[in-house]
Amino acid sequence: MTPTASKSNSEFKFEFTINWETLPPGYSWQEAASVAVNSKDEVHVFNRSDHPIIVFDINGNYLRDWGNSSMYPRSHGITFTPDDTMFLVDDDDHTVRKVDENGRVIFTLGTSGHPTDYMSGEPFHRPTDVAIDPKTEDFYVADGYGNSRVHKYSANGKYLFSWGEPGTDPGQFNITHNIATDKDGWVYVADRENHRIQIFDSNGNYETQWGNMHRPCALFISPEQHVFVGELGAGMNVNRDMPGIGPRISIYDNNGNLLSRLGCGFGEGLGEFIAPHDIGMDSKGNLYVAEVAWTNLKNLGETRDGVRSLQKLTCL
Repeated sequence: MTPTASKSNSEFKFEFTINWETLPPGYSWQEAASVAVNSKDEVHVFNRSDHPIIVFDINGNYLRDWGNSSMYPRSHGITFTPDDTMFLVDDDDHTVRKVDENGRVIFTLGTSGHPTDYMSGEPFHRPTDVAIDPKTEDFYVADGYGNSRVHKYSANGKYLFSWGEPGTDPGQFNITHNIATDKDGWVYVADRENHRIQIFDSNGNYETQWGNMHRPCALFISPEQHVFVGELGAGMNVNRDMPGIGPRISIYDNNGNLLSRLGCGFGEGLGEFIAPHDIGMDSKGNLYVAEVAWTNLKNLGETRDGVRSLQKLTCL
């Protein structure tokens, strides 16, 4: 029950745990879009349902929930700041909200329900994720589906600058999906449909890129500078069962060297994934993987309720 796949490294051993969380009576997932863990080891799941934020302890016990689907119609990204406030990104609402631990809005960026023009470069058109600069607490917004752009803001929400445009060359993007920073302040962008991670300095200057991955969605960088990449895998039925392309979690060092891969195929079985979309980690090194399984199956022509969308990978 430690499905560390090809190029395994003994440092990365996890046990897949299915149905680790306990939802209250009457609650259900449509799908969990994003997951993050605060300094108290409380697991926050940002999901597409009538209960957008549901909070668990690391054993899966329900703690609380808040929010509503009118404010968060299509949840996408959740990111904690050092003081346990959080950024919530909703790509259908075209907004980035900074909120406290009870969901009280501190500030909102973007106009609710009103995107900027498609590929205009102006914030926001279906934004996806936020990352925090560890040195200044300035933050970066990946924007996203309707732009090919990264925007940088000061810690208090003042717009600073942007970079990126549509394309396949260095510094260009084809869906800026998730974004993360390491402890030195380098900015990692999951350039999903270009099948790569691009890395920039804090001024948006291109540094390098990593390839040999398939539709990278999720990004998480551990305190040890290990880069966890959730690869979405097949987007078409023609290659849905093709081995070697995911869905999976790939683990790199911060120089781009592949250390390990987790996942043994497409599905809901033990060790399998359907659509890894976001990754969180608690203080014990356990991973939490949110999957947009319902959406991915729909895109593949299969619509059904009750598909699994949240897993815990217990660190051994």
